[in-house]
Amino acid sequence: MNECRQAIEIKGLTKTYGKNRGVSQISLSVPEGDIFGFLGPNGAGKSTTIRCMLGMLHFQNGEIKLLSMNVEKQSREILQKVGYMPSEAMFYPSMKVKDVIRFAAQARNRNCEREAARICERLEVDREKRISELSLGNRKKVSIVCAMQHKPKLLILDEPTSGLDPLMQEAFFQLILESHAEGTTVFLSSHVLSEVKRYCQNAAIIREGKLIKVDSVENLLKSGVRRVKVWKDGREEVFSYSGEIRNLIKQLDQQQVDDVLIEELSMEELFLHYYETEGQR
Repeated sequence: MNECRQAIEIKGLTKTYGKNRGVSQISLSVPEGDIFGFLGPNGAGKSTTIRCMLGMLHFQNGEIKLLSMNVEKQSREILQKVGYMPSEAMFYPSMKVKDVIRFAAQARNRNCEREAARICERLEVDREKRISELSLGNRKKVSIVCAMQHKPKLLILDEPTSGLDPLMQEAFFQLILESHAEGTTVFLSSHVLSEVKRYCQNAAIIREGKLIKVDSVENLLKSGVRRVKVWKDGREEVFSYSGEIRNLIKQLDQQQVDDVLIEELSMEELFLHYYETEGQR
Protein backbone atom coordinates (compact mmCIF):
# COMPACT_ATOMS: atom_id res chain seq x y z
CA MET A 1 0.00 0.00 0.00
CA ASN A 2 1.47 3.38 -1.05
CA GLU A 3 1.99 5.93 1.69
CA CYS A 4 0.08 9.16 1.11
CA ARG A 5 2.48 11.98 0.26
CA GLN A 6 2.19 15.17 2.27
CA ALA A 7 2.03 18.58 0.63
CA ILE A 8 2.48 20.30 4.00
CA GLU A 9 4.26 18.93 7.07
CA ILE A 10 4.54 21.11 10.18
CA LYS A 11 6.10 19.68 13.34
CA GLY A 12 6.21 21.57 16.64
CA LEU A 13 6.14 25.07 15.11
CA THR A 14 6.65 27.79 17.72
CA LYS A 15 6.97 31.48 16.89
CA THR A 16 6.92 34.28 19.46
CA TYR A 17 7.30 38.04 19.09
CA GLY A 18 9.42 38.92 22.11
CA LYS A 19 7.11 38.32 25.05
CA ASN A 20 4.03 38.34 22.85
CA ARG A 21 2.30 35.18 21.69
CA GLY A 22 2.59 34.03 18.10
CA VAL A 23 1.94 30.32 17.65
CA SER A 24 2.92 27.42 19.90
CA GLN A 25 3.62 23.76 19.12
CA ILE A 26 1.69 23.67 15.84
CA SER A 27 1.83 20.22 14.22
CA LEU A 28 -0.12 19.66 11.04
CA SER A 29 -0.05 17.48 7.91
CA VAL A 30 -1.93 18.14 4.67
CA PRO A 31 -1.91 15.35 2.07
CA GLU A 32 -1.31 16.12 -1.59
CA GLY A 33 -4.54 16.77 -3.47
CA ASP A 34 -6.46 18.08 -0.44
CA ILE A 35 -8.42 21.31 -0.08
CA PHE A 36 -7.61 22.07 3.54
CA GLY A 37 -9.31 24.72 5.66
CA PHE A 38 -7.46 26.68 8.32
CA LEU A 39 -10.06 28.28 10.57
CA GLY A 40 -9.76 30.96 13.20
CA PRO A 41 -10.72 34.58 13.91
CA ASN A 42 -8.38 37.49 13.28
CA GLY A 43 -5.41 37.32 15.64
CA ALA A 44 -5.62 33.56 16.20
CA GLY A 45 -2.28 32.88 14.48
CA LYS A 46 -3.32 31.95 10.94
CA SER A 47 -1.16 34.51 9.11
CA THR A 48 1.81 33.91 11.42
CA THR A 49 1.65 30.19 10.64
CA ILE A 50 1.46 30.86 6.91
CA ARG A 51 4.38 33.30 6.94
CA CYS A 52 6.48 30.76 8.77
CA MET A 53 5.44 28.14 6.20
CA LEU A 54 6.71 30.38 3.42
CA GLY A 55 9.99 31.28 5.13
CA MET A 56 8.91 34.90 5.55
CA LEU A 57 9.28 34.72 9.33
CA HIS A 58 12.04 33.13 11.36
CA PHE A 59 10.63 30.72 13.95
CA GLN A 60 12.24 29.60 17.20
CA ASN A 61 11.34 25.91 17.12
CA GLY A 62 9.92 23.30 14.80
CA GLU A 63 10.26 22.06 11.25
CA ILE A 64 8.24 22.84 8.14
CA LYS A 65 8.27 21.05 4.80
CA LEU A 66 6.31 22.05 1.72
CA LEU A 67 6.15 19.44 -1.05
CA SER A 68 8.86 17.50 0.85
CA MET A 69 11.18 20.55 0.79
CA ASN A 70 12.51 22.20 3.95
CA VAL A 71 11.43 25.85 4.07
CA GLU A 72 14.63 26.97 5.79
CA LYS A 73 16.94 25.27 3.29
CA GLN A 74 15.05 25.14 -0.02
CA SER A 75 13.15 28.42 -0.28
CA ARG A 76 14.19 29.02 -3.90
CA GLU A 77 12.89 25.62 -5.01
CA ILE A 78 9.68 26.11 -3.04
CA LEU A 79 9.05 29.44 -4.76
CA GLN A 80 8.82 27.65 -8.10
CA LYS A 81 6.08 25.27 -7.00
CA VAL A 82 4.05 27.24 -4.46
CA GLY A 83 1.55 30.04 -5.04
CA TYR A 84 0.72 32.45 -2.22
CA MET A 85 -2.09 34.95 -1.92
CA PRO A 86 -1.62 37.22 1.12
CA SER A 87 -4.55 38.81 2.89
CA GLU A 88 -3.31 42.38 2.38
CA ALA A 89 -2.93 42.55 -1.45
CA MET A 90 -0.34 45.35 -1.19
CA PHE A 91 1.62 46.46 -4.27
CA TYR A 92 3.60 49.52 -5.34
CA PRO A 93 0.86 52.09 -6.11
CA SER A 94 2.59 53.55 -9.17
CA MET A 95 3.01 50.21 -10.97
CA LYS A 96 0.64 49.06 -13.67
CA VAL A 97 -1.23 45.82 -13.14
CA LYS A 98 0.49 44.13 -16.09
CA ASP A 99 3.91 45.01 -14.65
CA VAL A 100 3.02 43.60 -11.22
CA ILE A 101 1.90 40.34 -12.83
CA ARG A 102 5.02 40.18 -15.03
CA PHE A 103 7.29 40.89 -12.05
CA ALA A 104 5.70 38.01 -10.08
CA ALA A 105 6.39 35.66 -13.01
CA GLN A 106 9.97 36.89 -13.41
CA ALA A 107 10.63 36.19 -9.72
CA ARG A 108 10.15 32.54 -10.65
CA ASN A 109 12.03 32.82 -13.95
CA ARG A 110 8.86 31.79 -15.76
CA ASN A 111 6.95 33.00 -18.79
CA CYS A 112 3.35 32.93 -17.59
CA GLU A 113 1.77 35.34 -20.09
CA ARG A 114 -0.72 32.89 -21.53
CA GLU A 115 -2.04 31.65 -18.18
CA ALA A 116 -2.02 35.17 -16.72
CA ALA A 117 -4.11 36.43 -19.66
CA ARG A 118 -6.60 33.58 -19.17
CA ILE A 119 -7.05 34.31 -15.45
CA CYS A 120 -7.29 38.06 -16.06
CA GLU A 121 -10.07 37.47 -18.55
CA ARG A 122 -11.96 35.21 -16.15
CA LEU A 123 -11.69 37.72 -13.30
CA GLU A 124 -12.17 40.82 -15.48
CA VAL A 125 -8.80 42.32 -14.54
CA ASP A 126 -7.81 45.53 -16.36
CA ARG A 127 -4.06 45.12 -16.86
CA GLU A 128 -3.51 48.69 -18.06
CA LYS A 129 -4.61 50.36 -14.82
CA ARG A 130 -2.22 51.45 -12.09
CA ILE A 131 -2.46 49.85 -8.66
CA SER A 132 -3.35 53.23 -7.13
CA GLU A 133 -6.54 53.25 -9.22
CA LEU A 134 -7.79 49.91 -7.91
CA SER A 135 -10.24 49.11 -5.15
CA LEU A 136 -9.37 46.46 -2.56
CA GLY A 137 -11.41 43.91 -4.51
CA ASN A 138 -9.53 44.60 -7.72
CA ARG A 139 -6.17 44.45 -5.94
CA LYS A 140 -7.22 41.05 -4.59
CA LYS A 141 -7.89 39.91 -8.14
CA VAL A 142 -4.36 40.95 -9.15
CA SER A 143 -3.08 38.95 -6.19
CA ILE A 144 -5.01 35.90 -7.42
CA VAL A 145 -3.37 36.17 -10.84
CA CYS A 146 0.10 36.46 -9.28
CA ALA A 147 -0.52 33.40 -7.11
CA MET A 148 -1.95 31.16 -9.84
CA GLN A 149 -0.31 32.13 -13.13
CA HIS A 150 2.61 29.68 -12.78
CA LYS A 151 0.26 26.72 -12.09
CA PRO A 152 1.60 25.89 -8.62
CA LYS A 153 1.52 22.44 -7.06
CA LEU A 154 0.53 24.01 -3.73
CA LEU A 155 -1.67 27.08 -3.37
CA ILE A 156 -1.68 28.92 -0.03
CA LEU A 157 -4.53 31.41 0.37
CA ASP A 158 -4.80 33.82 3.31
CA GLU A 159 -8.34 35.23 3.63
CA PRO A 160 -8.66 35.27 -0.18
CA THR A 161 -12.26 36.43 -0.58
CA SER A 162 -12.22 39.51 1.67
CA GLY A 163 -12.99 42.48 -0.56
CA LEU A 164 -14.45 40.37 -3.39
CA ASP A 165 -18.12 40.73 -4.28
CA PRO A 166 -20.27 37.55 -4.27
CA LEU A 167 -20.10 37.03 -8.05
CA MET A 168 -16.32 37.37 -8.06
CA GLN A 169 -16.04 35.03 -5.07
CA GLU A 170 -17.88 32.42 -7.12
CA ALA A 171 -15.56 32.97 -10.09
CA PHE A 172 -12.54 32.74 -7.81
CA PHE A 173 -13.58 29.43 -6.29
CA GLN A 174 -14.34 28.05 -9.72
CA LEU A 175 -10.70 28.75 -10.65
CA ILE A 176 -9.57 27.08 -7.43
CA LEU A 177 -11.65 23.97 -8.12
CA GLU A 178 -10.32 23.74 -11.67
CA SER A 179 -6.75 24.01 -10.39
CA HIS A 180 -7.48 21.39 -7.73
CA ALA A 181 -8.90 19.04 -10.38
CA GLU A 182 -5.52 19.28 -12.14
CA GLY A 183 -3.71 18.15 -8.98
CA THR A 184 -3.07 21.33 -7.00
CA THR A 185 -3.22 21.12 -3.20
CA VAL A 186 -5.06 24.08 -1.64
CA PHE A 187 -4.50 25.49 1.86
CA LEU A 188 -7.36 27.91 2.59
CA SER A 189 -6.98 30.15 5.62
CA SER A 190 -10.30 31.79 6.43
CA HIS A 191 -12.68 32.96 9.11
CA VAL A 192 -15.63 32.42 6.74
CA LEU A 193 -17.07 29.13 7.92
CA SER A 194 -19.41 28.67 4.95
CA GLU A 195 -16.40 28.67 2.57
CA VAL A 196 -14.70 25.91 4.49
CA LYS A 197 -17.89 23.88 4.73
CA ARG A 198 -18.56 24.18 1.00
CA TYR A 199 -15.09 23.66 -0.46
CA CYS A 200 -12.79 21.95 2.03
CA GLN A 201 -12.34 18.26 2.73
CA ASN A 202 -10.39 18.63 5.98
CA ALA A 203 -9.81 21.50 8.37
CA ALA A 204 -7.94 22.70 11.44
CA ILE A 205 -9.17 25.19 14.02
CA ILE A 206 -6.63 27.50 15.66
CA ARG A 207 -7.23 29.44 18.88
CA GLU A 208 -4.80 31.88 20.50
CA GLY A 209 -1.85 30.39 18.63
CA LYS A 210 -2.66 26.74 19.32
CA LEU A 211 -4.44 24.10 17.26
CA ILE A 212 -7.55 22.92 19.06
CA LYS A 213 -9.04 20.58 16.45
CA VAL A 214 -7.93 18.86 13.23
CA ASP A 215 -10.37 16.59 11.41
CA SER A 216 -12.40 16.09 8.27
CA VAL A 217 -15.05 18.76 7.74
CA GLU A 218 -17.61 15.96 7.79
CA ASN A 219 -16.48 14.85 11.25
CA LEU A 220 -16.30 18.42 12.52
CA LEU A 221 -19.93 18.80 11.56
CA LYS A 222 -20.74 15.53 13.35
CA SER A 223 -19.54 16.72 16.72
CA GLY A 224 -22.44 15.10 18.52
CA VAL A 225 -23.49 18.48 19.88
CA ARG A 226 -27.11 19.46 19.31
CA ARG A 227 -29.28 22.46 20.03
CA VAL A 228 -32.25 21.55 22.22
CA LYS A 229 -35.37 23.69 22.60
CA VAL A 230 -37.74 22.75 25.40
CA TRP A 231 -41.19 24.15 26.12
CA LYS A 232 -42.81 23.74 29.54
CA ASP A 233 -45.67 25.68 31.12
CA GLY A 234 -45.49 28.29 28.35
CA ARG A 235 -41.76 28.94 28.82
CA GLU A 236 -38.99 28.16 26.31
CA GLU A 237 -35.48 27.01 27.22
CA VAL A 238 -32.61 26.54 24.74
CA PHE A 239 -29.36 24.69 25.48
CA SER A 240 -26.63 22.63 23.81
CA TYR A 241 -26.33 18.91 24.49
CA SER A 242 -23.66 16.33 23.69
CA GLY A 243 -24.29 12.71 24.52
CA GLU A 244 -26.66 9.85 23.80
CA ILE A 245 -30.06 11.01 22.54
CA ARG A 246 -31.81 8.31 24.54
CA ASN A 247 -30.34 9.75 27.74
CA LEU A 248 -31.56 13.21 26.77
CA ILE A 249 -35.06 11.89 26.06
CA LYS A 250 -35.06 10.15 29.44
CA GLN A 251 -34.09 13.38 31.21
CA LEU A 252 -36.75 15.38 29.39
CA ASP A 253 -39.38 12.75 30.15
CA GLN A 254 -38.58 13.01 33.85
CA GLN A 255 -39.04 16.80 33.62
CA GLN A 256 -42.45 16.28 31.98
CA VAL A 257 -41.87 18.90 29.28
CA ASP A 258 -44.71 19.91 26.93
CA ASP A 259 -42.68 19.82 23.70
CA VAL A 260 -39.08 19.49 22.49
CA LEU A 261 -37.12 20.30 19.31
CA ILE A 262 -33.65 18.79 18.73
CA GLU A 263 -31.53 20.30 15.93
CA GLU A 264 -28.00 20.02 14.54
CA LEU A 265 -25.78 23.02 15.22
CA SER A 266 -24.86 25.35 12.38
CA MET A 267 -21.21 25.59 11.31
CA GLU A 268 -20.92 28.91 13.18
CA GLU A 269 -22.35 27.40 16.37
CA LEU A 270 -20.02 24.41 16.09
CA PHE A 271 -17.06 26.73 15.73
CA LEU A 272 -18.05 28.60 18.89
CA HIS A 273 -18.58 25.27 20.65
CA TYR A 274 -15.04 24.09 19.84
CA TYR A 275 -13.64 27.45 20.93
CA GLU A 276 -15.51 27.48 24.23
CA THR A 277 -14.93 23.84 25.20
CA GLU A 278 -11.25 23.77 24.27
CA GLY A 279 -10.66 27.14 25.89
CA GLN A 280 -11.88 25.77 29.20
CA ARG A 281 -9.35 22.89 29.21
